[in-house]
Amino acid sequence: MNILVIGSGGREHAIIWKLKQSKNIKKIFCIPGNSGISQIARCEKIDILDFKKISDFVIEHKIDLTIVGPELPLSEGIVDYFNDRKLKIFGPDKKSAQLEASKIFAKQFMKKYNIPTANFEVFDNYKEARKHLTSHISHLTSVVVKADGLCAGKGVFICNTKEEAKQIIKKVMVDKIFGGSGNRIVIEEKLAGEEVSLLAFCDGKSILPLIPSQDHKQIFDNDKGPNTGGMGAYAPAKTCPELVSGSIFENFLTGIKKEKLNYKGIIYAGIMLTAEGPKVLEFNVRFGDPETQALLPLMKNDLLDLFLATVDGELKKYKIIWVDGYCVSVVLASGGYPGKYETGKEIFRLKKIKDAVVFHAGTKFENGKYFTNGGRVLNVSAIDTTLDKAIAKVYGNVEKIKFENMHYRRDIGKRNADERG
Repeated sequence: MNILVIGSGGREHAIIWKLKQSKNIKKIFCIPGNSGISQIARCEKIDILDFKKISDFVIEHKIDLTIVGPELPLSEGIVDYFNDRKLKIFGPDKKSAQLEASKIFAKQFMKKYNIPTANFEVFDNYKEARKHLTSHISHLTSVVVKADGLCAGKGVFICNTKEEAKQIIKKVMVDKIFGGSGNRIVIEEKLAGEEVSLLAFCDGKSILPLIPSQDHKQIFDNDKGPNTGGMGAYAPAKTCPELVSGSIFENFLTGIKKEKLNYKGIIYAGIMLTAEGPKVLEFNVRFGDPETQALLPLMKNDLLDLFLATVDGELKKYKIIWVDGYCVSVVLASGGYPGKYETGKEIFRLKKIKDAVVFHAGTKFENGKYFTNGGRVLNVSAIDTTLDKAIAKVYGNVEKIKFENMHYRRDIGKRNADERG
């Protein structure tokens, strides 16, 4: 089979790396790809929102399945476009993708279908939002403010004071730091507990969960500093009986059936394990980044089989088999990220990596050398039999890589390793 993967980050590199292990694939293409992906697949520089050009490419190269990595093409309706042209594609349609593209749509869906989540209110007026902070939730000191639309993972603000929340609301709704994505906002209670990411394949009729993983969103150690797209992850993460029972996904499945959503892809639930039980923080409609880079190295299955079963509505036939161990993935970022950062820094000593996998996110390859070309530059992922050993192995490899102003967190998975003794 010929396969196309859409995207250009570490997530897509990990997906293609895993697909390369399949005996049933002839060629893998990637649009637009990156310098790391280009070493194992043919990359084509096409705009990921140019659906006509992408679908023409699919027909020309006799591609049997297209897999969509990032959320933007999904929210803009690439699945609907491909379905109209009778082309096989992995991912939810445009209406379903609102579960990520609109925080308000997602929260209202959760409320309607009894999916536990934080109490919330929705606002499209700046003055009303400020008034709500003062008069209606005076008993709360900490709240969460969310821009409604897509903000590249940076539209959620945990505010520890009312004044901080008021400043954020002004930046989002008045100063328009996210443009139209901030025309409406969600204000919700801040939940306390430990956060986990639970991903699952969904074919519209059944759900096939992956093992829980944990992302580390803040830029600095000990969860300090601004949110990023994710600075590292590990799997399997801490879980609880209620999460394993699958009630959240059961209610999700009921909801998409009743709403007649054409959902054939990955559903990602960001979950807080609170004292009252698990509550959903957010839905994403695609593989997480960097969770994917910690999950796929542990998967024993042929990933292609799971993609095809999802699109063909045959997930019930499959069970995912996992390596008995842990995987830790650490992001190496450009200094200054998630704010302003410089690119074009040469990356050294990649060939020194052993017993680990390097996934490229923001790199370019010129004259036989790799250079930084983004905020998140590389992921280093390593597996071992215990979490402590996997952490030691991954950081042993991370320390071999060098580029100017390289930044990474030094505590990925460590808090949980300490808790496990």
